[in-house]
Amino acid sequence: MDTKAFKRSLQHSENYHRRSFGHQEEVAAELKSEYQSSLIQEIRNNNYNLKRADVTIRLAQAFGFCWGVERAVAMAYETRKHFPTEQIWITNEIIHNPSVNQRLREMQVKFITVEAGQKDFSVVRSGDVVILPAFGASVQEMQLLNEKGCKIVDTTCPWVSKVWNTVEKHKKGDFTSIIHGKYNHEETVATSSFAGKYLIVLNLQQAEYVTNYILNGGDRNEFMAKFSKAFSAGFDPEVDLERVGIANQTTMLKGETEQIGKLFERTMMQKYGPQELNDHFQSFNTICDATQERQDAMFELVDEKLDLMIVIGGFNSSNTTHLQEIAVERTIPSYHIDCVERIKSCNAIEHRELNGQLKITENWLPDGEIVVGVTSGASTPDKVVEDVIEKIFELKATAAVV
Repeated sequence: MDTKAFKRSLQHSENYHRRSFGHQEEVAAELKSEYQSSLIQEIRNNNYNLKRADVTIRLAQAFGFCWGVERAVAMAYETRKHFPTEQIWITNEIIHNPSVNQRLREMQVKFITVEAGQKDFSVVRSGDVVILPAFGASVQEMQLLNEKGCKIVDTTCPWVSKVWNTVEKHKKGDFTSIIHGKYNHEETVATSSFAGKYLIVLNLQQAEYVTNYILNGGDRNEFMAKFSKAFSAGFDPEVDLERVGIANQTTMLKGETEQIGKLFERTMMQKYGPQELNDHFQSFNTICDATQERQDAMFELVDEKLDLMIVIGGFNSSNTTHLQEIAVERTIPSYHIDCVERIKSCNAIEHRELNGQLKITENWLPDGEIVVGVTSGASTPDKVVEDVIEKIFELKATAAVV
């Protein structure tokens, strides 16, 4: 399938929408009242610091909603206003934030259900409106919805679309796309659907395994088993790793994506020589600015003296998890929560560990004067961050009285 031609054809269809419906002002007012926070603005204006009694909050200088997320949520709100009576579906969570997705449900936007790992599109009828989320949707899903005669509202982040363009270039040049990402993440599923030959590597360790195979060969069966869910149909490591291009899931750690790119560049140079490098390696910068800014701000924040760190974002949010990784690596007591309700008391907080397990930690909030670092993922509204900060102030004030 010529995915580029299909996408171009779809974009010229009268059923395809990627721009505002003209309800920006009305929607902007709603989003401000539901998701923005005067307290967070106050902290921003005060050099990202706020002290009350014996609690000092240090807020990361880049956090929360990014432009792509704001755009996707605004388009979803506009869609409801523009199609007040039509049935509206969304192919996945609009963004990885429970409160935002719940708000859409309250607006009678239905989510496609997933059964045994497969989305059930049988419920979608011709004329229904279907929103594609900020992470995008696979070519196969777009084709199915187009054939059903649906109205498609595409909120895909332009940074994600940029990665799609990159793998299209790889395909045109007969390069295999090495995608740094999680093979089952919605964004990577969509990206790989635009690629020709591809291999998805989760981290530097997996990338090193692949580059060692390129240089020294290895056990083909072991290779195929190791990446069994992470390569294109018919993939052959003996043939398809001779020409490679780098791409990434936009929410991965910037530093690791760069390391992986340099590793493959060195490998292909070592194997084929500097003169032949361009025939065997391609690299384009597809690291999302917003992801990069939030990670850079987190690195700055953890360099300060903090008693604990709160990282706020959806438990299935990749970019939030990577922010948590930064704190964990610095051995700062750090808690990844998705909403204020996870904070049970001074003595108990329910949080997500890096292995994905939920855990309740006791006595998490120290006595006396404390400095608390706070950041949030790109899908987290300021209002959620405000709720968490106010809860910490409240718990400390109550403890002081007792």
